[in-house]
Amino acid sequence: MLNHAPCCATPRGRSAAALRRAPVLSADHRLTRPTSFRHAVKAGRRAGGRTLVTHLAVAEGQADEPARVGFVVSRAVGNAVIRNRVKRRLRHAARARISLLPGGTLLVVRAQPPAAAASYEELAAELDRCLGRSLEVSSDISTDISTVGSGRVER
Repeated sequence: MLNHAPCCATPRGRSAAALRRAPVLSADHRLTRPTSFRHAVKAGRRAGGRTLVTHLAVAEGQADEPARVGFVVSRAVGNAVIRNRVKRRLRHAARARISLLPGGTLLVVRAQPPAAAASYEELAAELDRCLGRSLEVSSDISTDISTVGSGRVER
């Protein structure tokens, strides 16, 4: 008699339902259309650092719309494994900060080649610096951004 795993089990032992509930950047917060990327890059405020560049376009009068984030990670960053690791780290950092952005905001985060060697904490700190420079920083927004944290769970 063969012992088979349940049909809904995954290789790591987590159920498919648990994977679907994993916290991700929700669909309404994702920037997917090329025209939206183009608008954010052309009309948005640019701020850059060693590991990434952000383009932030704040829409006037669209406070009821959610803020949306898109990522650009080119082949110059590294092979597919490295690019996907950088995208996962940036998505996680952006998810923690999306609530701080005004409604209707379009944010494009472009990774530079040094992002391949950067840790999550370095990328998150760089994202905070770039967002702080791109937003017309009021004291409460800059305080909120600086207190978001690293996203690590202490054990």
